[in-house]
Order: sequence, then C-alpha cells, then structure tokens
Amino acid sequence: MAADKILALAKFWRNIRPNIPAKKIRDKAVLVTGCDSGFGLSLAQHLHSKGFKIFAGCLLKDKGGDGAKQLEAMKSERLKVVQMNVASDDEVAKAVEFIRSSLPDPEDGLWGVVNNAGISTFGEIEWTPMDTYKNVAEVNLWGIVRTTKACLPLIRRARGRVVNISSMMGRMGNTARSPYCITKFGIEAFSDCLRYEMMRWGVKVSVVEPGNFIAATALYGEDRVKEIADGMWAKMSPQVQSDYTREYFDRQVTIMLSYTGGGSTDVSPVIEDIQDALTSYFPLTRYTPMDAYWWTRVQAITHLPAGISDRIYFSKK
Repeated sequence: MAADKILALAKFWRNIRPNIPAKKIRDKAVLVTGCDSGFGLSLAQHLHSKGFKIFAGCLLKDKGGDGAKQLEAMKSERLKVVQMNVASDDEVAKAVEFIRSSLPDPEDGLWGVVNNAGISTFGEIEWTPMDTYKNVAEVNLWGIVRTTKACLPLIRRARGRVVNISSMMGRMGNTARSPYCITKFGIEAFSDCLRYEMMRWGVKVSVVEPGNFIAATALYGEDRVKEIADGMWAKMSPQVQSDYTREYFDRQVTIMLSYTGGGSTDVSPVIEDIQDALTSYFPLTRYTPMDAYWWTRVQAITHLPAGISDRIYFSKK
C-alpha cells in the first residue's frame, strides 16, 4: 500500500538523522504535563529511562492520583512529580518556579517542555453546551499557551525544545468532535507562530499528531461516555431533542461507545516521536504517529477539494 511505504520512508529518514549523544542527555531537564495517565505517564517513565531529568506535571498529585503515586514510587532523584493543573495560572506559575529553583543553574535553562495534558469529549454542535467548549479549550489550548509562555524564558536559555501534542484532528474536522477539533487546530496554529518566533533564539518547536490511540490512553471509558451523553441530552432544548430524536441520539452514543476500545494499544510510536523531537539535532516540524488508514484520510481531507473528500468520508453519515 502506498501509504505504508510513505510512512516507512518517513520513519527511515527520522532514524538516520543525528541525535544528541546519550552522555549529554543526563544534563538535560524536561517538563512533561499530563502525567496522571496515558501518553504523559508512559513518556515520563521512558524519558527517565533514557537519562533525562524529568519534571512530571500531574493534575491529581495533591489528591493522591495513581499516576503520581506510580512515578513517586520510582524514588529517583532525576524524577520530580509536580502538582500542575494547566488550566490554573497559579499552579502553572508555582510549578515553573519549582522547576527553576530545582535546576543546578537556572541560567542553563530547561531543555524541553512537552505539552501533553489534554481532555476530550464528543457531541454534535447543537447538543454541546458552551461550557463544554470553554472547558475543553481551557485545558487543551489555553493550557498549552499558558504553560509554554511560563517556560519560555528557561527554554530560550537552553536553546531547547517545545513539543506540543496535537492530534490528527488538528488537521481535519470530524462529526461530533468539534470541541476537541477546535482546540487541536488551535494548537497547530500556536505551534507554527511559536516556531517562527523562536528561530532567532535557536529553540526548536515540534507538533506530534497521534492517530487513534483511545484504547491506549483511556480518553473514554463506557461510564464516561454515558455520563457525557446523559448530561448533553438533559441540557438540550425541547426543540433540538424533537428535531434530532432520541433514537438518532442513542444511535450516535452507541457509535461512540464502540470507539472506547478502539485504536492502537501500543503507545510506543508516539513516545518514540516525542523522544526524537527532544533528541534529534534536526527535529521534524510535525510527527504523525498514526496507521495507514488515518494517515491517508488526513492527506485526502487536507489536499483534495473539499467537495471530493466530503463525498468520500461524510456523505453517508
């Protein structure tokens, strides 16, 4: 399949580019947000195993969250768990000040920040309350802007790296996913602007666009989907309920439930791409850890005339 060959070629190119020697990695500190579970938890453990000093931002550290406990149980001087709600100006400021004071020499800076923290939801536009749009954006988009701005003085001193975790849905829209897509499109734009501005400082900015890893990251569970669905239906106006019908609504929720166990259970492609963005002398602007189907769909939607891609992917919805 052509897509498989292109993806294999991209991986080959990634692997032949020169990387920072392992002996130099031990001097480099990286902040990873969203380490309570999923990509963040796995990434903090992986980068630590490679020799990095890790500051693992956890939303639930102060509440005894499992991810924070798991990281603290490693009892490593090179891994510090930090309370960090990326939607809070105060918590982000305190976390970055803790990082600054923990560095051997703050003037050497912070090598990297991986903006991984994020949440998701689903629901067609007329079903979704404005509060949901705002809450998702506060974490996924403004959380990245807030954290990056707080870290940039340290990142610039190290001539380091900013790695933003977007999604394939930062490149293409989809039905019933508008709150999530809006924030991921925003991450793409923010990252481009940041990359242009940071060139003069020698700071590299990369975006990682994972495909379908719902099964691996537990973004959705059956109970969570049902909770979101019940809340949406209860808040809909009688007219919207009548127009869409409960039958159609329940059918869409059933489709969403079928996704909870879908996608890849192996997060290693995402972890390897993030590592490359932090360690390659020539990191890529965008990494696309996704299977051939989703890669092809992204290319079709972003390159074909909309009338054609709409007909291929959405005309039967």
